[in-house]
Amino acid sequence: MITFLVALAVLVIGFFTYGVLVEKIFGIEPERKTPALTKADGVDFVPMAPWRIFLVQFLNIAGLGPIFGAIMGIFYGPAAFLWIVFGTIFAGGVHDYLSGMLSIRKGGVSLPDIIGDELGQGTKIFMRVLSLVLLILLTTTFLSGPATLLQGLAGLGTMDFQGHMIPIIWVLIIFGYYALATVLPVDKLIGRFYPIFGGILLFMGLGIMVVMLGWHSSEMPEVMDGLQNRQTNGLPLFPMMFVSIACGAISGFHGTQSPIMARCCTSERQGRWIFYGAMVAEGILALIWAAAAGTFFADPEKGLYGIDGLQAFAAQHPGENIAALVIDKVSRSWLGTVGGILAIIGVIAAPITSGDTALRSARLIVADFLKWDQRPIPKRLIIAIPLFLCVFGMVFVDFNVVWRYFAWTNQTLAVFTLWAGTVWLYKKSQMKDEKLEIKNYRYGYLIALVPALFMTMVCSSYILIAPEGLALKANLRWIGYAVAGIVTLCCLTGFILWTKKANKQQL
Repeated sequence: MITFLVALAVLVIGFFTYGVLVEKIFGIEPERKTPALTKADGVDFVPMAPWRIFLVQFLNIAGLGPIFGAIMGIFYGPAAFLWIVFGTIFAGGVHDYLSGMLSIRKGGVSLPDIIGDELGQGTKIFMRVLSLVLLILLTTTFLSGPATLLQGLAGLGTMDFQGHMIPIIWVLIIFGYYALATVLPVDKLIGRFYPIFGGILLFMGLGIMVVMLGWHSSEMPEVMDGLQNRQTNGLPLFPMMFVSIACGAISGFHGTQSPIMARCCTSERQGRWIFYGAMVAEGILALIWAAAAGTFFADPEKGLYGIDGLQAFAAQHPGENIAALVIDKVSRSWLGTVGGILAIIGVIAAPITSGDTALRSARLIVADFLKWDQRPIPKRLIIAIPLFLCVFGMVFVDFNVVWRYFAWTNQTLAVFTLWAGTVWLYKKSQMKDEKLEIKNYRYGYLIALVPALFMTMVCSSYILIAPEGLALKANLRWIGYAVAGIVTLCCLTGFILWTKKANKQQL
């Protein structure tokens, strides 16, 4: 319990301290008119109330990520708590804030355009492809998860290519909803109903936390128990845990969502609460579910550590969506029948509402590339329908495989976003405009550079070590770490050389 409470306190304190520092380094201009006011079109650029935008942003980025990812991450042990906390404050919060605020500054553009403006035209093209791949993978994961939970509540399913049951009827129903939410103006479904679902998700997380602290506090994992790798599949804690816990600490997907809400903000003052604040709220949710999964399966009478019990439970269900099963068991047991169903509904709503905004973001990325006005409905449909077909085909692939590829693609996208933020902040630090008060933050770009370097190391080593990549054997993993270290060093060297060239051009 001590670890959980301290972690919770640090997350809250981080928002009011480091979050404020990030805002000051960025240098908000409250008098500047936002795209919601200058480009209002009644479809995507629509002014909304700040509290509504916050809840929509939270629900958009939350989905299954901080829940599924946190559950899969706690398999590695209490070290997961540290990554959720420090990843949220120093990486995820910075990433989300920069992607949202840079979108506002650049006229509400999508993530690939933000990155391309700072890292070059070639990178912009690559990011368009990578972003679309990520959003299709993410929509698939955020479709399979809730459909599986709905099947558990009401039945109806069929088999996938591997012989596992998939809830095809629920998939089709959810797809019908996706079509509406992706195409309709942002304030019709998303702006109107998502704040309600966001509140439900937070409320249910709070319910799980109260039960856990009130009746199971002695069984909760503690950092003092050791930070060693508890995973039994033979995979190393680094980099695997840092990719498994994607949305609960830092997520490239968030960078695709922030521009959606950036098109609804009416003042730059709202940025810290909406972008950095929603990430902190997501970190808290991830912390709750990581602790719950690591606590629920403890059996003191048998001397079973909670995470050991979780491992044993997973071993009994090979090939199944373990995270979804954990959510079902924890919710029903700790909150009773009614509370459990409500909690599951909250968990169902979150991924569905992230899935549709993922498709909406994909539509906007394609529309920005084609320079198509999105006010005519037929143009929206021409872009959206092919995206729907791609996602539907991916539903028949094993969920666990899709999740792992999504996780790496997701974190790789975050790497590019952080590097773009680093370049923008460095350019800003060299400006001479006194009204921006940048003279106090000459090295402010470090808030993005440090997490960019760390995540470059994570993603580079993951693709060499993980089963989805080269799958280096245990005795050869040092090669993977060495290569990843070289890649990271090359990125740092390239950045340093670029800064020297930029400084010479200024002179």
